[in-house]
Amino acid sequence: MPHAIIVVPVTPLRAEPAHKSEMVSQGLWGECVTLLETGADGWVKVKNQYDGYEGWSTSTHFETIDQQLFDAPYTHYAPHWVTPVTLNGWPMYIPYGCLLKAPAGNSKRTVWGKAEVQFEEIQPIQQEGQPQPENIMRIASRYLNSGYLWGGRSVFGIDCSGFTQSVFKLLNIPLQRDAYQQATQGTTVDFLQEARTGDLAFFDNAEGRITHVGILLNDHEIIHSSGKVRIDPIDNQGIIHAESGLRTHKLRIIKRVHGQ
Repeated sequence: MPHAIIVVPVTPLRAEPAHKSEMVSQGLWGECVTLLETGADGWVKVKNQYDGYEGWSTSTHFETIDQQLFDAPYTHYAPHWVTPVTLNGWPMYIPYGCLLKAPAGNSKRTVWGKAEVQFEEIQPIQQEGQPQPENIMRIASRYLNSGYLWGGRSVFGIDCSGFTQSVFKLLNIPLQRDAYQQATQGTTVDFLQEARTGDLAFFDNAEGRITHVGILLNDHEIIHSSGKVRIDPIDNQGIIHAESGLRTHKLRIIKRVHGQ
């Protein structure tokens, strides 16, 4: 199947080939996809290389690439809330956390299919070593006050599992896309009092389905996307809204995906 790379800052991935259809996820600039199906009116169904998520988007948001670029590793990321890049000589701005397959060496120019790309300011992804608590907190805090958006994966709108996935991808720790999928990763932490910075806390609904996830900062605070990315108190029962004092989420399980 042919491959492509995303050449717009953010592209919606929808359940059906229609603009009014549910946005199930997003693809970010520089992420590669596999083209699965072509629909009417310029719609294409794609599979995101990073997390395997599938959805429909607009064909003009992609540039066809060869197998070599598709297989190349993601090496860098966009370090600013809005990071400047140049596409075919035109300036554009991409959101914090976009993964990039940058050229080797110190070159700031590369070619993606027929598109010429110039990177202005990029930083390498952490490639090895245990993520330090200060790095986890630094990356997570960059998303503070980003609004909640169902299916979102950027600082301009992000859902709970998109937030956790986005933080850990910059530490070179891949997480799956949805909260219930992420709950299958890592090792279980038996008690909240044993939690470390960066452990994932999962929460379920009345039917027992995991519907929410956040990142523990310590054994009594959590950063998560609920209304917006925020920091709230947590205890053995779950999350307590910092302003209202209401209990908002029921704790189900804690998992450790780093430093195993």
